[in-house]
Amino acid sequence: MIKKIIFFLFVFPAILSGQEYFPKNYGVKNENQNYTAFTNAVIHVNPNQKVEGTLLIRGDEIVNVSSSSNLPKNCVIIDLKGKSIYPSFIEAYSDFGFSVEKKGSGNFRSGGSPQYDSKREGYYWNDHILPERNGVSEFKFDQKKAEELRKLGFGIVHTHKPDGIIRGTGVLVSLNELGTDAQRILDDRSAQFLSFKKSDESNQIYPNSIMGSMALLKQVSFDADWYQKGGSETKDLSLEAYNRNKSLLQIFYAGDKADALRAIQLGKELQTNFVIVGGGNEYQLAEHFKKAGNSLIIPLNFPKAYDVENPMLADYIALSDMRYWNQAPTNLANLQKMGINFSLTSFGLEKTSDFKENLLKTISYGFDKKAALASLTTIPASILGKSQQMGTLEKGKLANFIISSDDIFEKETIIYENWIQGKRHVINDIDLLDLSGNYTLQINSQSYDLQIDGSNPDLKAKVKKDTINIPAKISFTDNWINLYFNSSKKESEYIRLTGKVIDPSKFSGVAVLSDGRETSFTSVKKNEKIDENTKKDGKETPWLTPVTFPNNGYGLTNKPAQETVLIKNATVWTNEKEGVLLNTDVLIKDGKIAKIGKALTANNVKEIDGTGKHLTSGIIDEHSHISTVSTNEVGQNSTAEVTMEEAINFEDINIYRALAGGVTQAQILHGSANPIGGRSAIIKMKWGETPDQLIDKRAPKFIKFALGENVKQSNWMGGRFPQSRMGVEQVFIDYFQRAKEYEILKKSGKPYRKDLELETLAEIINKERFISCHSYVQSEINMLMKVAEQFNFKINTFTHILEGYKVADKMAAHGVGGSTFSDWWAYKYEVKDAIPYNAALMHNEGVVTAINSDDAEMMRRLNQEAAKTVKYGGISEEEAWKMVTLNPARLLHIDSYVGSIKVGKDADLVLWTDNPLSVNALAERTMIEGRTYFDLNSDKMKRANIQKERSQLINAMLEAKNSGSETQKPKKNETKLNHCDTVD
Repeated sequence: MIKKIIFFLFVFPAILSGQEYFPKNYGVKNENQNYTAFTNAVIHVNPNQKVEGTLLIRGDEIVNVSSSSNLPKNCVIIDLKGKSIYPSFIEAYSDFGFSVEKKGSGNFRSGGSPQYDSKREGYYWNDHILPERNGVSEFKFDQKKAEELRKLGFGIVHTHKPDGIIRGTGVLVSLNELGTDAQRILDDRSAQFLSFKKSDESNQIYPNSIMGSMALLKQVSFDADWYQKGGSETKDLSLEAYNRNKSLLQIFYAGDKADALRAIQLGKELQTNFVIVGGGNEYQLAEHFKKAGNSLIIPLNFPKAYDVENPMLADYIALSDMRYWNQAPTNLANLQKMGINFSLTSFGLEKTSDFKENLLKTISYGFDKKAALASLTTIPASILGKSQQMGTLEKGKLANFIISSDDIFEKETIIYENWIQGKRHVINDIDLLDLSGNYTLQINSQSYDLQIDGSNPDLKAKVKKDTINIPAKISFTDNWINLYFNSSKKESEYIRLTGKVIDPSKFSGVAVLSDGRETSFTSVKKNEKIDENTKKDGKETPWLTPVTFPNNGYGLTNKPAQETVLIKNATVWTNEKEGVLLNTDVLIKDGKIAKIGKALTANNVKEIDGTGKHLTSGIIDEHSHISTVSTNEVGQNSTAEVTMEEAINFEDINIYRALAGGVTQAQILHGSANPIGGRSAIIKMKWGETPDQLIDKRAPKFIKFALGENVKQSNWMGGRFPQSRMGVEQVFIDYFQRAKEYEILKKSGKPYRKDLELETLAEIINKERFISCHSYVQSEINMLMKVAEQFNFKINTFTHILEGYKVADKMAAHGVGGSTFSDWWAYKYEVKDAIPYNAALMHNEGVVTAINSDDAEMMRRLNQEAAKTVKYGGISEEEAWKMVTLNPARLLHIDSYVGSIKVGKDADLVLWTDNPLSVNALAERTMIEGRTYFDLNSDKMKRANIQKERSQLINAMLEAKNSGSETQKPKKNETKLNHCDTVD
């Protein structure tokens, strides 16, 4: 009953500041109507305005800020004697007052029965979609956490339950410990929260990938629109809540720069301007966030330095991780420089108390103090739509303010009090002296250096004798200091000091030596001098490594320029009727092949001597899984709704390695976990670009299908239809029939539910999307061709197809191509009939045949894989080379602009040091559209620079450890090599 009453109050928060209508049974009613005036203060009204004068409040409201001393009669006066007043901070993103019961295992191969369907009735079919969750009903005020946040200066927290993809509504809460929940809750439906992360309270498998989460969020939006128009006969409380929450602020937790870009793109598709919660690495893509224009909420969770004392363990640490430790504190300064609107959050910190230290660190790295104050006050107030109520010290706003000893963004500054809703919360005694600083400590004839940091009760002390650091312990109570430290003779013997502090610049007292004798001590504060060589504006100038794109040792400082290039006297493999041309020149201009011939000349051109070298079109890999953060969406037997374009990992080092092997383009395929997989991404290897620039927008649309052991789950998980090869066939027939009926309804003009999955399958029937199918066994290959013919379309490519040689004649008749391995075999039962002559036999039967990798390591040597077809089957060198260039281009329907050296085609070219089919051949230069993305000489320089930079960073980490900074154990950041059966 009590909860119901409180909830009623939450629904009508405006009543809280008006006339009370309920009885009080705890004594005589005696509301305090007095004013409180804080005089002689430096009042920071907002980030750009400060007043020396008086702050006047009454109840929970600010009455006035003025330099005048005219005060009302019924006024309590607090003389602050030059101390500072700031608006209390606003925490824009938190889990304050919520807990999550972790039930979901998320492990698909851990045994037991996997959960595919929802366990809820009357709600959406997916348990990770929870818009109906009303945060206020689960909120519980956390006194301990509130105290921690108040100490940092926070007065208001925007919080929610961080669980699920759509997480429901949040709560805006005051941290006033003296009030009731009814008084504290300022908004009980403050925003709707979303993420890509599943609910920890459900075991439902779908989605298990980033692309699945994105597809699900789109489908929810379509379903909610359809539901709102009366399309469903079944009541759905989730969709009703989703529609109800559309008008609220939408906050999306990304937690990483790449996921932030995904969330922004998703928001564009859903016509929703998400506020993005970042991860702290946004500086690496600041220009992209500026262009997007979304407001951000940024954490201050910096990585610790690695413990690199052991050189062998230090070798495990990736340079990108070392860089992130070095660069992370620059994030806010970089975002500020770009003019990006962002607020700060303490969310994600192991220790909330680290917030101030990390914030001060960002200021030492160039983050402006005014911007810092705005990011904690006016900006979060604006983001939350509460600028009329909070964020500044102006008339009519909440009386939420901090009283501090001085500039709030200085290390030595003490927060004395945090007033929230006009209620005083004492953090430190306002009469407490500030001891922080460096002192000369004199005990008898012995002189020491004493350093005191922090504020009470968290004071820390360091004592130094000559060059020896001596551990020390300090306490400061009622202006009495107690300090003890080891004597220089023995670690077990201590010197103890005690004394009354009246003036923190110089104090004295009694010293008890390690042998028990008493003497006196004096401590005099040093006048700190600024070394102009190492400091700027009083702050140390930090050493920083350069940011590259991607931000690792092989990244680019600047994107490669499109050049006009003339390659002279090379052996040119045209892949056209001209064949291989000796001593031939190729002119590249505006990203295209402009001329091919002998003795070509051009003005203002960069000449490259190709004498003794071979020039080819770039290698194209028809089947790859590199550069992905997800490979399989396993939760359903058809996942046509997902797309690999939303799972691209543009920082994958395997893109660079592929360029080093002469690869310029690839089809990034969904895995083979289900009969109908996800849509493909056809990318160019433009190292240093974001996913939207990697994707080849001219390429047609593809999708991955699969047959065999994987899709019927012979070797993993189980429990999902189909479990047999017969069932696989039925899945195809069933889904294509549904897609056919869906298309008929869509074209009829009648109302219909937009279904991303069936939209994709209808594209196949309409010959607008091509199928690349994972396959092995001849019976299944025949089966799928028959299913396709039943629905009047053709399979485009059978990939793997290690039994292709058995059905090559039928493949040629159907018009399907084959993309296979050169000599992989025996890695599972259904490949036991694989032979190395497969490619040659399919080629000889008239099947367009390509050699693919399906493996990041093999991708780097596809030139040698093609060479194997010369040995196995007697294929000519030119035809063998086409199997990794022109033929995959034909299979991907992009041969009109890539795959051969022809005037007008893209200048996607590789200059080899030898015959490209030779094991001795190295890709000396790899170009895409006239830009050099890999250069052998440049690569050598990068390797030398990497070693130099690693040494610099290791030395910096050793210095950080010696200075007392916390460290973390070295860890290896291994690049995951994805394959068809990789499950995330």
